[in-house]
Amino acid sequence: MPEGDTVWLTAHRLHQALSGRPLTITDFRVPALATVDLTGRTVTEVVARGKHVLTRLDDDLTVHSHLRMDGSWYLSKTGGPPPRRHPEHMIRVRLANADWVATGYRVHDLRVVDRAGEADLVGHLGPDLLGPDWDVPTAVANLQRQPETAIGEALLDQRNLAGIGNLYKSEVLFVERLDPWTPAGDVPDLARLVTSAQRLLRLNRDHPEQTTTGYRERGREHWVYGRYREPCLRCRTPIARQMQGVAPQERSTYWCPTCQPGAGPARKNGAADRAGADQASSG
Repeated sequence: MPEGDTVWLTAHRLHQALSGRPLTITDFRVPALATVDLTGRTVTEVVARGKHVLTRLDDDLTVHSHLRMDGSWYLSKTGGPPPRRHPEHMIRVRLANADWVATGYRVHDLRVVDRAGEADLVGHLGPDLLGPDWDVPTAVANLQRQPETAIGEALLDQRNLAGIGNLYKSEVLFVERLDPWTPAGDVPDLARLVTSAQRLLRLNRDHPEQTTTGYRERGREHWVYGRYREPCLRCRTPIARQMQGVAPQERSTYWCPTCQPGAGPARKNGAADRAGADQASSG
């Protein structure tokens, strides 16, 4: 799943290619927008809001898209060969100007709304870790609204704070030595936790590679994420993994039982950490 830093970089690159230029092609390949023609309008900016991409036009219209699990935007030169990342039938939208073509593959929730209508699409989100609205006290207050919720679940709830996905959830909890099943209300310093998460995303927002350890070598980029049964880079304990959350929203959580002491998944389901990890699927 694209996380907040990936979405921010996507919006940033789209902004560089599209902003300040009139659209020469708008090709929507979803039934609800099949007759929409935005040619001649000028893109004023492209911004990320959590995991949403908002392409704003000069007549107060906004093209909204969401990357969800598998969406992506690619840029290619106008008149040049199209990107070969995905088959043609996966294209959902193309926006072009005299210089660049932006192609949205498998992007979701495509909408064209007026500027005021953005609130209906993203108004429910908490403060964006990479946005101008980032605010630590608000993020902390949102996490405290349901103090019994496991912190690993609470961090993924975009209504609390927008931009954290499964990777950064697992990584920031390791960095802060927190058991992912700790109730949000029992976390001793939520402000420190969300500040640490914001720092990790900010360090990765300007490049597609994601590293939380400071290393980019394969197998050393992350402390725990994707490293099930591999030795912890800090203490050599095998990394554990367990599904966390309520179906169908559950996600894989990775953690080190030694560096992140606590009851683990046994807090909720009575299963031993290691046994639960053995049964989990990858995330």
